[in-house]
Amino acid sequence: MQFEQLKTPNGQTMEGPLLMTPKCFGDNRGWFYESWSRRSFDNAVGETVVFSQDNHSRSIQGVLRGLHYQLAPEPQAKVVRATLGAIFDVAVDIRSSSPTCGAWIGAELSAENKAQLWIPEGFAHGFLTLSAVAEVQYKARGFWNKACERALRWDDPTLAIDWPQGELNGNTISLSPKDAEAPDFLSAKTSGDLFP
Repeated sequence: MQFEQLKTPNGQTMEGPLLMTPKCFGDNRGWFYESWSRRSFDNAVGETVVFSQDNHSRSIQGVLRGLHYQLAPEPQAKVVRATLGAIFDVAVDIRSSSPTCGAWIGAELSAENKAQLWIPEGFAHGFLTLSAVAEVQYKARGFWNKACERALRWDDPTLAIDWPQGELNGNTISLSPKDAEAPDFLSAKTSGDLFP
């Protein structure tokens, strides 16, 4: 497994998230790859990570889920991958003390490239479905807790996320009612809904 730090659009390296790309072995019979190894993963992130639950979602093209996060006492970290189709996956740094607070990184995750994104606590997460259908699976550290759950607006001009809407073949962004009503980054900051 190869682990890579990603850069923000302005070229800053963002500490925390890691793009994980496995080595795939294949021939005319099919392929095999190791999708996760505790030893290599814990070495790469510098801590022992114990996951609490696995989640699986299915979305049609244009569905945007996010930007979601949970605050203390039950923050969540995730390892995200697409096992069918393709998504554009985004992490936004919402750690107030971070030099990249308010910045974002993004990567295409697909069944074809088999890449995964580690998103630690302190980041908001969202993805846009690029293919006709995509299935996303992720491991989560920390259980879902409605009282801790928060969201940020996907099209917040302060965050200025460059979602690849040109890849939607004319389809428009589709949001849940909750995501459509999410506050912007500055409102969340003012109300104390960011990480320290």
